[in-house]
Amino acid sequence: QVQLVESGGGLVQAGGSLRLSCAASGRTFASNAMGWFRQAPGKEREFVAAVSYSGRDTGYANFAKGRFTISRDNAKNMWYLQMNSLKPEDTAVYYCAASRGQRGIGSGTKYDYWGQGTQVNVSS
Repeated sequence: QVQLVESGGGLVQAGGSLRLSCAASGRTFASNAMGWFRQAPGKEREFVAAVSYSGRDTGYANFAKGRFTISRDNAKNMWYLQMNSLKPEDTAVYYCAASRGQRGIGSGTKYDYWGQGTQVNVSS
């Protein structure tokens, strides 16, 4: 059974940093695209960042560019989201996701596996 487990969320002051981690079990995702999404209270889930199977290609939502960095460690079957210069509007539940069959990233990337989420709260 495939499981994705996020960690690293918490409470941080505006301007601070957090590093989210996602650990996968049940299968290897070394050949699959991975991503991060978030959902704030009362809002729909939105894309944050994605990384191709090799880690060479990355993509970010506009709000994440220049502040967030996605990375992966295929040997550990894990991927990460480094978040810097956090703002109160970054407060949300952050989810990691994995594609079952896609290596690359793009607007059409389909994510088949999802974690339970980790809460990030940024105080002003």
